[in-house]
Amino acid sequence: MIKKYKKRSYHRDRLHEIIFEADTRLGKQFDILLLVLILASVVAVMLETIPSAQANFGDLLYTLEWIFTIFFTVEYALRIYVVRKPSKYIFSFFGIVDLLSIIPTYISIFVAGTQSLLIIRALRLLRVFRIFKLVNFTHQGHVILIALRNSRPKIGIFLFFVFIMVCIFGSVMYLIEGESNTGFDSIPRSIYWAIVTLTTVGYGDIAPATPIGQFIAAMVMIVGYATIAVPTGIVTGEIMKSNNDDSNITTQTCQFCSKEGHDYDAIFCKYCGEALHPNRDGFCEE
Repeated sequence: MIKKYKKRSYHRDRLHEIIFEADTRLGKQFDILLLVLILASVVAVMLETIPSAQANFGDLLYTLEWIFTIFFTVEYALRIYVVRKPSKYIFSFFGIVDLLSIIPTYISIFVAGTQSLLIIRALRLLRVFRIFKLVNFTHQGHVILIALRNSRPKIGIFLFFVFIMVCIFGSVMYLIEGESNTGFDSIPRSIYWAIVTLTTVGYGDIAPATPIGQFIAAMVMIVGYATIAVPTGIVTGEIMKSNNDDSNITTQTCQFCSKEGHDYDAIFCKYCGEALHPNRDGFCEE
């Protein structure tokens, strides 16, 4: 029995293909543009916390912040518009990250200082895996340590996740310790502290003074040990399990559940069973 779907406009399906997928030329160009804007917005947020940059380019950085936020807001609204089940996207990992990346700017109108949380936009750089067809590697974060010796792509992924972690920890510590004259006077210096702490080097030149800051520092230290001391045997076993050929995986995204990672010849979604392209191949009603 052929399941029938409500037919949508060609333009709406085309928008879905461009925004959510990277198998087409326009889809790749959109993702590359998005990544460039995300990087630029993260750099702008970091510069805004440096006193000299704030004094000289404060107005420009403020304007750029709102330009980026408006662009990401429109993009978020378009993503909700083009999916068939908006709730699936809204409550997905990337849906939550996309929302969190724009909320702080609007909250900063009423609560000063929350715009620093825009550093969470760095999480959106995870979309780079879709462009380079490394979708399956995002599930291998717990096996990266052993791969440092023999897999350059996995080394890059490991360093990428470390970058995300130190950016988030550094931003949180700046918000907590920024007024306590303990050295957390900008996000870059706070990120420097997070790198030193996460790698268990511990120079001691910057240290938190507040109880909350010390608690977070303890958590960062524990995370650092957990990152380094993963048992070799377990990691090796996980690597053996992940030696499947994923060259046939595309970035096609289901319009119903917003999940990707389907084969080139897939007609139906492997997760929810709905048609990947309901308006094609006779799966829709005229």
